[in-house]
Amino acid sequence: MSGGRVIAIVGAESTGKTTLARALAERIAALTGQPTTWVGEWLREWCAREGRTPRADEQAAIAAEQQRRIAEAAAAHAWVVADTTPLMTAVYSELLFDDRSLHGLAAQAHRGYASTLLTAVDLPWEPDGLQRDGPHVRAPVDRLVRRALLDHGLAWSVVGGTGEARVEAALDALAPLLRAHAAPDAGLFTRLARREAAQAAWTWVCRDCDVPDCEHAARRLREAAPR
Repeated sequence: MSGGRVIAIVGAESTGKTTLARALAERIAALTGQPTTWVGEWLREWCAREGRTPRADEQAAIAAEQQRRIAEAAAAHAWVVADTTPLMTAVYSELLFDDRSLHGLAAQAHRGYASTLLTAVDLPWEPDGLQRDGPHVRAPVDRLVRRALLDHGLAWSVVGGTGEARVEAALDALAPLLRAHAAPDAGLFTRLARREAAQAAWTWVCRDCDVPDCEHAARRLREAAPR
């Protein structure tokens, strides 16, 4: 993808993707002084307009429109934070319709993104109209997102915590990407040094899943980092 750098936020429903996207775009703009925006979830608008959830045959068009909006924003901004991507449409198509045909498009889109953040399932579930199925689908969706990222060899960072801590965790993950574009006094260099020091001090293989760089490790890194 040409143009601005895209930061993709993916994750199960009700894990704070929209809130994080808005806050992260604001912080990145302040840190870098460059044009920054965020792109909302097209599915949310689609469901509100149609008054229903999409059928299996409508999923591809929704994924394509999400990607079109991301590309359009990237053409006009230095930084774009995407509140979901075609990957989430692909995951829900697989979960609801046993259809994996959209994974190719999703992987191709992600290879053009600068970074991918996966929101941890550590926030209380909240209803949000037609597009949310219930708390019982969050764990299956989280597993499918992780598997899709692994299958396609795509790197990601898990972001957890509540409120401002979640935004700070995202900025920690993005510090290597952002530091080359931020003013020296913006605090990113200190944040990056703190994160790298914590990583050097810990070697952690999670007992609960097969992804070492998961929220369990990230939580311990944050706790170990000097303040």
